[in-house]
Amino acid sequence: MSGGDVLRAVALVREAFGDVPDDGWGRPAGTLTWSCWETIEHMADDLFAYAGQVALADPPQDAYLPIVWRTMRDDGPSSTIFVEAGGGTLGLMRVLEACGTMLAGVVDTAPAHRRGYHPYGVSDPEGFAAMGVVEVLVHAWDVADTVGRPWKPPADLCQAVLDRLFPGVPPGDDPWQALLWATGRAELPGHPAREDWRWDGRPLAERG
Repeated sequence: MSGGDVLRAVALVREAFGDVPDDGWGRPAGTLTWSCWETIEHMADDLFAYAGQVALADPPQDAYLPIVWRTMRDDGPSSTIFVEAGGGTLGLMRVLEACGTMLAGVVDTAPAHRRGYHPYGVSDPEGFAAMGVVEVLVHAWDVADTVGRPWKPPADLCQAVLDRLFPGVPPGDDPWQALLWATGRAELPGHPAREDWRWDGRPLAERG
């Protein structure tokens, strides 16, 4: 996967949620304890953090970069990126796009042999692109019902994420439903919703 996939995912979010009223983000995102606003901030924060993990010539292999994370309230996400509330929906979407553009630029210019830390597997630039895309796609789903917007990303983008990060997902005709199952958000025929899940960020050639 590439920076273009990250930009595409972010553009889909801006298109789907760009007209949410400024005061429409305060309710919890689906079953999360985070508000919809916090969930979009979390998406932006992940994109920013993933860019950092492969931006260096000598990325850490056993920890994230020592950038301060903090919470704004109990049960809120730990984050580095926060959006000024006065920026409203447009500000929120712009910050998300800015962080996505950072990740896209890094993964498209970093050498393929570079490796960066993630607790789900030390990964390469392509892997961090895929991680950024899955964060955007599934957290947008968390938000969608609450803010009353439809959300079903393109099958090819979902399949690319599955192929890169989720080996062993049951085959089916709907890659989006399979991605929701892989991330513990839905059932598949014959497969109940997963209670515990994680992706495998390791480069495909380095898996046992």
